[in-house]
Amino acid sequence: MFETAFQLWGAPTTWAELLGTVLALAMVWCNVRVLHWGWPLAIASALVYGAVFWRSKLYAEAALQVCFVVVALWGWAQWLRGANSADPAVGIRRLTVAARWRCLALLAVAWPAIGIFLLHATDTDVPWWDAFPTAASVLGQILLGRKMIENWPVWLVVNVVSVGLFAWKDLWLTSGLYALFAVLSVLGWRSWQARLSSVAPRV
Repeated sequence: MFETAFQLWGAPTTWAELLGTVLALAMVWCNVRVLHWGWPLAIASALVYGAVFWRSKLYAEAALQVCFVVVALWGWAQWLRGANSADPAVGIRRLTVAARWRCLALLAVAWPAIGIFLLHATDTDVPWWDAFPTAASVLGQILLGRKMIENWPVWLVVNVVSVGLFAWKDLWLTSGLYALFAVLSVLGWRSWQARLSSVAPRV
């Protein structure tokens, strides 16, 4: 799996990175369409990318993939509860203002905590840039599992930061993937907004 599939901008791209990319794209397409099949694809992609990131000394990103597997199992169960509903927007909600502030506060604590750990406990050369998308991704994954529409702006920020991080590590295919993810985050945000707006207010 870690043999070179092809060269991209002078850096080797492994079959594992290629497989992870394909699985991740399929996952996001399902998420945009509010299809629960995105969750098993998320598990498969996370397992592959966990190994890819570990080899690149992106230890927080590698550990994040383990979290993704656990949260994906939970998220899959959450989404399956509404799988038989005829309403495609069932379950999509917004955070309250107070909940948004709590999310920002948790991120403000988690980012430096992970960064300090990576700085002192590993040989990574990007502790802070590895820590931020890791902390934000956990938040985004939980919001996605709860079908909170705010998961999309969180993923947009994660994806933009990750483009630079993976380019620094010569993971060019993954960097391009996250650039595409950034675009898909906007499309997903708009798609969920339309679905949420189509639901008649309940009185």
